[in-house]
Amino acid sequence: MIEITNHLDIKQWSEFVHSHSHGNIFQTPEIAEVYKRTKNYEPITLAAIDTKNDEILAVLQAVVIKEMSGFLGTFSARSIIQGGPLFIDGEKGIKALKILMEYYDKIAQKKALYTQIRNMWDTSSISTLLEEMSYRYEGHLNFLVDLTKSKEELWSNLSKKRRNGIRKAEKRGVVIEEMEDKSSISLLYNLIQETYRNAKLPLADLSLFKSTFDVLVPKNMAKFFLANYEDKNIGTIVVLIYNGIVYDWYAGASRDYLQLCRPNDILAWYAIEWGSKNGYHTFDFGGAGNPNEEYGVREFKKQFGGKLVNFGRYMKVYSPIKMKIAEKGFSIYRKTFF
Repeated sequence: MIEITNHLDIKQWSEFVHSHSHGNIFQTPEIAEVYKRTKNYEPITLAAIDTKNDEILAVLQAVVIKEMSGFLGTFSARSIIQGGPLFIDGEKGIKALKILMEYYDKIAQKKALYTQIRNMWDTSSISTLLEEMSYRYEGHLNFLVDLTKSKEELWSNLSKKRRNGIRKAEKRGVVIEEMEDKSSISLLYNLIQETYRNAKLPLADLSLFKSTFDVLVPKNMAKFFLANYEDKNIGTIVVLIYNGIVYDWYAGASRDYLQLCRPNDILAWYAIEWGSKNGYHTFDFGGAGNPNEEYGVREFKKQFGGKLVNFGRYMKVYSPIKMKIAEKGFSIYRKTFF
């Protein structure tokens, strides 16, 4: 018999994700704890269990994100499943997945306008199942850099423009340092916030970064890097780390130094070089947009020599009317606050 539970044994959950062929940091107990401590974030943690053997058949870690608290927050609430759900191979795993997703949808539709499943591998084997449950697929690109290559190979795979940018930063004396304590976290957040504001995108609350530092850094599951120039912090990159993969999660830089010091170039290169030097096998650039839409960041990421993949996303809208209101509201929000 298959039973759905939201009370998972932490050790059993960790082992399931760690040993799974597609196990990733976004499905771990640690990321769930980060979400719990973040303002306007609410984790949804579920598993399908074989009660006969007390065996996990499938795991789903989602997070409901709101842009603001209170009633208005319901019009911005979305549920994100990144790198999941995870399920065992075979017919038993597919059956468990179906039961799990049906249970999940009953919860999510009360909390969010829509669910977005952000794929991190080829999920074509379950596309029919998800489409039958009203999940719509759309393409979404990403770049994956092979960190098992030598430093020389990684460098030669960069575009000429990126290599010149890195050399320029080094020549100016830009130095990358790891953030060892939380004293600089507000400054780091301000750099990311400036970048998001310029892109007219909402940003998670500061508590996301504080909880990430508190929960993930001590377990070597995250690193906070800062670019310094003449005793000023001019850029940052926050990476997540799990099972041989370094994930580009958040980055930001001061506009005043973009051309002078090229902080974005040297930070991305530093994270790639650091991952290669420390024995990781893949640098995940964290997404490069819909292939049918213009996305300026895509060209930047492309120039670091990674492999282009299109694992796509699935999306299910629970309330089309509320969704239209939310889209209109977000358009007004961008014009008003950015």
